[in-house]
Amino acid sequence: MTSVSGGTDGPHGTSGVTPAGERGQTTIADRVVAKIAAQAAREALGPLPQEAARPQATVVVRPQSHGAAGPAGTPADTARVRVHLELDYPSDIGSRCAGVRRHVVERVGALVGMEVPEVAVQVERLHLAAAHTAQGRTR
Repeated sequence: MTSVSGGTDGPHGTSGVTPAGERGQTTIADRVVAKIAAQAAREALGPLPQEAARPQATVVVRPQSHGAAGPAGTPADTARVRVHLELDYPSDIGSRCAGVRRHVVERVGALVGMEVPEVAVQVERLHLAAAHTAQGRTR
C-alpha cells in the first residue's frame, strides 16, 4: 500500500498549522493500482479476439526514500508494474507492447500520482486474427 500524508509546516503558511482541507492521509492499495494498470492495458490494446483473456496486472509499490517529492510536497511512491496479456496474430507485437507501457505509465501517473519507472509486459498467448481463421485451409 502507499500512503500520502499532509505536513504541518510548508510553503503555504508560516504559522505551523496546516489547514483542515490539507491534513490527513490517503492510502491506495496495491490491488487498486494493479486494477488501474490492467484497465489501461485494455484501453491501449483495443478490441481483442473473443477467446483472448483480459489483461491482468501485478504491482509492487515502493515508497521513495531518497528525498523525492510528489504533488504538494508529499513523498512520491513508485509502482513497478507487470502486465500479462494475450494478443492477436499477426500484429506488431513490439509496438503493441510499447503502447501498453506508455498508456499504463500515463494512466497510473494521472489517476494515482505515482511514478512508474518500469512496466514489464508479458505476452502469454497469441490468437489468430479473424481474417486468418475465416480463410481456412485448402486441400
